[in-house]
Amino acid sequence: MTTPFTPPSDVAFTPAVKAIQARKGSRGGYARMEASGGWDSDITPELKAEIESQVSVMLATASAEGQPYVQHRGGPPGFLRVLDEHTIAFADFAGNRQYITQGNLAENPRAFLFLIDYARRRRTKIWGRARVVEGDHALLARLMPTGYAARPEQVVLFEVQAWDRNCPQHIPQRFDAADVQAALQQRDERIAELERQLAARG
Repeated sequence: MTTPFTPPSDVAFTPAVKAIQARKGSRGGYARMEASGGWDSDITPELKAEIESQVSVMLATASAEGQPYVQHRGGPPGFLRVLDEHTIAFADFAGNRQYITQGNLAENPRAFLFLIDYARRRRTKIWGRARVVEGDHALLARLMPTGYAARPEQVVLFEVQAWDRNCPQHIPQRFDAADVQAALQQRDERIAELERQLAARG
């Protein structure tokens, strides 16, 4: 007996969500999307590059009672690491020692990563399950960004179940300060070069 296909988007499109989609007229479009394969559940090379370029992400968890919590995670590019086509990992740096995320994951492994690229006006949503790994010093050393001034405490492993990208609507275009500084430096160097060329012709 074959198991019926469950689209990856079912991680978000619960029966209640589908009922609202049907009532508001969008269920047909999403049903066609599901029938054609729907959302991806594997980390593609393009998504891997996007994940590993992040310097700031949001990690959402919930307690066993369903109380949600969203926590910021940041670091240099590469602090988020793709280990294989289903696993994202990062060194969890010591912080304010509230341990809400870790407590939530201890009783409810469901988790969500939200990535937003303001420069390209793109947001990526990743659903999955996560767990905290303590005491694995080799893995922690492997994931710790070189030369980064933070104290790693443990590792978070995130198993991807589904991911999707949204349209750019309402995302303001913003640029990272380091990228702006680099662009200004290139501009200034180009201006200086042109001025030298003009002076040489003078």
